Order: sequence, then structure tokens, then C-alpha cells
Amino acid sequence: MLAVIVLVEFKPQHLGYGLSRFVLGRFPLRHTPGLRFSKLLGSGHNGGFGLRPSATRQGLFLLFDEEAQADAFLNHGPVMAAYRARAQELFYCKLLACSCKGSWAGVSLETEAPPPDNGPIAALTRASIRPSKALAFWRNSPAAETSLAAAQGCRIAVGLGEAPFFRQATFSIWDSVHDMNQYARSGAHLQAIQAALQQNHFSESMFARFIPLTARGVWKGKVFS
Repeated sequence: MLAVIVLVEFKPQHLGYGLSRFVLGRFPLRHTPGLRFSKLLGSGHNGGFGLRPSATRQGLFLLFDEEAQADAFLNHGPVMAAYRARAQELFYCKLLACSCKGSWAGVSLETEAPPPDNGPIAALTRASIRPSKALAFWRNSPAAETSLAAAQGCRIAVGLGEAPFFRQATFSIWDSVHDMNQYARSGAHLQAIQAALQQNHFSESMFARFIPLTARGVWKGKVFS
């Protein structure tokens, strides 16, 4: 399997089109060759994090059977063509999973490569938050988000979600495994994760790491090529 993440920020005049994607859901993707799994994701207003939703930013997480099918979707597919025509910023990354713990909607990622010894690495964390634990979870969130924005070696970080408040995800790309681990195993993030696990905040969760094969486009003014 090859994973793909797509991030798009729509131009103000195409706000209605962007919102219509949530009405249609996965319907526009139904005939995509080789597509095994898909999630349409919203985003927070400020950097993708927090409870205030963004009216212009959204994302896709996709799993394809083969890289050629992912390339056809990214380079020639009607969904990406529509995004490009209406986007103020557009970014995508092709990813090979090198570790995965947990599941997303009952789906766990197959490990396609060994963890890298050096070079860039990407991470995706997602969770379904128990309604009774939501306030406790979000109480720890701001400090962890602030430390992520300032973390050494973080190339990109964005908060995403299937549903406000209760189904959240974070995607990030790092210069190295060392930089990612330094963030994940220290400070506010470590405290937030420990609290979430000890207090059983999640009804389902997935923590996955990937080798980024291709990262292209523009996100928050930063160019990837």
C-alpha cells in the first residue's frame, strides 16, 4: 500500500466549493482506481490546530494498492484537477509506512519499509476521543501544539480532523527520526500523550510513521519540491 496526504487551502472565492466537499464526502472518490481507503478531513483555523474550524483548509488521507495508481490520481485525476483550479495553496506527499500501532476505522496500515536510519520521516497520529474525556484531552492540547510549532527539525505540521472536537489527527514531516523523537518523548507532548493513555481518552487510535517519497506543493507559504 502507498499512502497519500493532500492538503488544500481554497481561494476565498471558492469557499462554497470547499464546503461542498464535506456534503459530498467520499462520493467524488468512488471510482478512483486502486483506492483502498480514504478520509476527507477538516482543519483548524490557526495552523490547523484548535477547536475553531477553518473554512478554507482541508485535507485527504488516501491508501492506494500501487504507486502508479496514486500517481494517476495526483497528476491526472479530476479531484486533484478541481483542487488545483481553486487552491490558494496545495500540498501533497506520497508515503510508505514503516511502523503502525492501532487502527483507523478498523483499518491498520501494512508496514511497507523498515524505519530509516537517517533522513526525513513523517508521522500521522489520529484518535477518536471518548465524549466523556474530550474536555480533559483538549485541556492538554494547546501546550503540545505550541511546542510542535517551535520544534527543531519540523518541516511541516498540520492539525486535521474527521469531526470537530472528537475525531482528530496530526500530520508532520521531520528532518530526522532524532528530531521527531526529541519532540515526541519530551515536554508538553509527552505529558499530553501520557495523560491520554493513562486516562483512556481514546476509543480508537493510530500512531503511524512513514518514509516520505515525494513532498510537493506549497503550504503556509513554504515551497516543497
